[in-house]
Amino acid sequence: MSSNRTANWVWFAVGVMSAGLILPALASAQAPPSDTRQTNMDNTLTQTDSTRTGEQLEEAYLRQTLGDPKEEAAYQAFRKASEPAKKIKLGNAFLAKYPGDRYSEAVYEELTQSYYDAKDLTSFYTFSEKGLSLFPDDVHLLALTGWVIPRAFSTDDPDGDKKLDMAESEERHALEVLSSMPKPPAFTDDQFAQFKTGESAEAHSGLGLVYFRREKYEESAKELQQAVSGEATPDQTDLFVLGADYENMSKFKEAADAFNRCAQIAGGMQDKCKKLASAALNEAAGAK
Repeated sequence: MSSNRTANWVWFAVGVMSAGLILPALASAQAPPSDTRQTNMDNTLTQTDSTRTGEQLEEAYLRQTLGDPKEEAAYQAFRKASEPAKKIKLGNAFLAKYPGDRYSEAVYEELTQSYYDAKDLTSFYTFSEKGLSLFPDDVHLLALTGWVIPRAFSTDDPDGDKKLDMAESEERHALEVLSSMPKPPAFTDDQFAQFKTGESAEAHSGLGLVYFRREKYEESAKELQQAVSGEATPDQTDLFVLGADYENMSKFKEAADAFNRCAQIAGGMQDKCKKLASAALNEAAGAK
């Protein structure tokens, strides 16, 4: 490897590891910490296959299990709200009025997601913790929380390592629950398989980012391979970091393939991935 190339990838590794939410921060790795964190929060959660399946099944469940009309109206108003601020207001009102309701678990799931969409990580962690204290086997809350933690990781956070440990534990537990979860009656076989595939992908994605933060590139790559293999629309961050993992292992052809897949997805990292794919191919040719 040329000395110039080595210098580039030293910067790359340091820049990625010091960023908050990895990919957007790379483009401005030299920005002040406050600016970097603001940019990082633009990395929204990919809507996975499991999320889409869950929404369809929830609609079916509502049609089959109608209860108190006021409760149903409050829940449906919350569910249909698209603006994060409005959804947060309706979700908190629902939990205050119906704290032990059959829909509380679903409200915690969506409310936690809404806080992330609103870029309010403090409330995100508060409500994910509350939700998991009530529903410790909620696969989606487990997978989502473990997914966010390594993306929002900051090297100057004194509790950063503990948060990564928590993320790893939550993703492992999500995978354990999925492995033994019986098929709910409302699911068809295909829907249940799609749900499990999507949630599993999110859990493996979270683990991949946790190991990447710890500079365990081989373990990170194994997890991210599982995360992207089952998704029709893989997360762009996963593909980018997978390419970085391979670069750090000097597997340049595999890195180019990952970066090329990343470059096929529209988004803020598309141009960066194109350039990195070309550089990795050049490195692979030079290694022959």
